[in-house]
Amino acid sequence: MHSVKKLGATLLLLAAVFLLTACPSQTTISKINADPGRYRNKEVAIVGNVTDSYGVLGNGAYEIDDGTGRLWVVTRRGVPSRGSRVGVSGHVHNGFQFGGRSYGTVLEETNRTSKQR
Repeated sequence: MHSVKKLGATLLLLAAVFLLTACPSQTTISKINADPGRYRNKEVAIVGNVTDSYGVLGNGAYEIDDGTGRLWVVTRRGVPSRGSRVGVSGHVHNGFQFGGRSYGTVLEETNRTSKQR
């Protein structure tokens, strides 16, 4: 019986470690904009409201404001509508160009959750 409890505790601990290491760390846009090199090619998560969005054939870009600053997010799926509240994770890149426009520091989306207002 003791070994079953020990095995259960070990499995629970392993599951917790995998879940916590798989989640990107949430940060603020002001921290990303202040030192984009620190976040370059690292996966981060931000939460905010969509202030602007452009989409063409499933690709697009949208701007998020989290109250500390604004950041463009590029995506390979449809863009959320203005006013939507979104949580997005992805990789930070500098000098990104899309549709003939330069966006400077952007977040390349890997995952998104949204809520219409």
